[in-house]
Amino acid sequence: MEKQEIIQLLQAKGEARTALLQRAQDVKVKEVGNKVYFRGLIEFSNICAKDCLYCGIRKSNDKVIRYEATDDEILDACRFAWENKFASVVLQSGELSSPAYVKRVDTLLQKIKQLSNNELGITLSCGEQSLETYKRWFESGAHRYLLRIESSNPDLYYKIHPQNDMHSFDKRVEALGFLKKAGYQVGTGVMIGLPFQTYEDLANDLLFLKKLDIDMCGMGPYIEHEDTPLYEFRHQLKTKQERFDLALNMIAVLRILMPDINIAAATALQAIDPAGREKALAIGANVIMPNLTPTAYREEYQLYEDKPCLDEDAELCRNCLEARIHVAGAEIGYGEWGDSKHFKCRTKEQ
Repeated sequence: MEKQEIIQLLQAKGEARTALLQRAQDVKVKEVGNKVYFRGLIEFSNICAKDCLYCGIRKSNDKVIRYEATDDEILDACRFAWENKFASVVLQSGELSSPAYVKRVDTLLQKIKQLSNNELGITLSCGEQSLETYKRWFESGAHRYLLRIESSNPDLYYKIHPQNDMHSFDKRVEALGFLKKAGYQVGTGVMIGLPFQTYEDLANDLLFLKKLDIDMCGMGPYIEHEDTPLYEFRHQLKTKQERFDLALNMIAVLRILMPDINIAAATALQAIDPAGREKALAIGANVIMPNLTPTAYREEYQLYEDKPCLDEDAELCRNCLEARIHVAGAEIGYGEWGDSKHFKCRTKEQ
């Protein structure tokens, strides 16, 4: 697709939008099938060294109660995922890179593999690290990694991040390259409907994902948080419904642009529309993340406002998502890692 065509599709409404969404679903079923794969999400710490201007757990937000789940709590959540045939978990936290943090994640990976007889697939979402750290974690059992770029436009990137060495656009892109070198299935994503963002920015984001040749993507609508600097620009935002519709259009175009990657139905969609994740599954997404974070911590891991499922335990969350997936007309790939088909093709070619 050319950029201008993508821009037109992102702006599609009415019959043109219906046709776009249907085309995306047809591509999804043909290329990756009608299965949805679970990734049990464990937000194990909200301690973060970064100060991203949109994020509720940014370092400078002193209203957040900081926490670290214990190893036992994390392993209990992993055991639940394994026993309930989720097949995969995601370990996510604020961004840190201290030797103690690197060692802790490494140890957790080994323990998760041990408790599940090597059966649980593991995705990490633990921020920018050195190539050596990525390799170390890969060798200890992680094989997928999500590192969101948030915007591929450097000018916009620095409007939503501080301009300093801790928040370098070039380092972010470099880290994505390190992940490929280390052997991961590589995922990234962007926020949709940011202040200052244009349709051209979003089209360029999609072309950036294509050029980067990613294996998986997690992207959703930007939802403001009152305890962040970006909140003062909320009057420039599209309505939440407009951001939601635009996010679905982005998912649909990405599915057509990259037919065999994994695309997650972001929780942020459900923060706007109670059926948001089902709608994403029905037009191109094929991954969903039940929240397995201990309920005592969930309120303190709010990157944005109105985050859903804060009071559901793991069992309730699973039952809820099972129902949502069936409503969307899809099948759950229980006991399957659901690895990216694109990754298999990409590495086979290499």
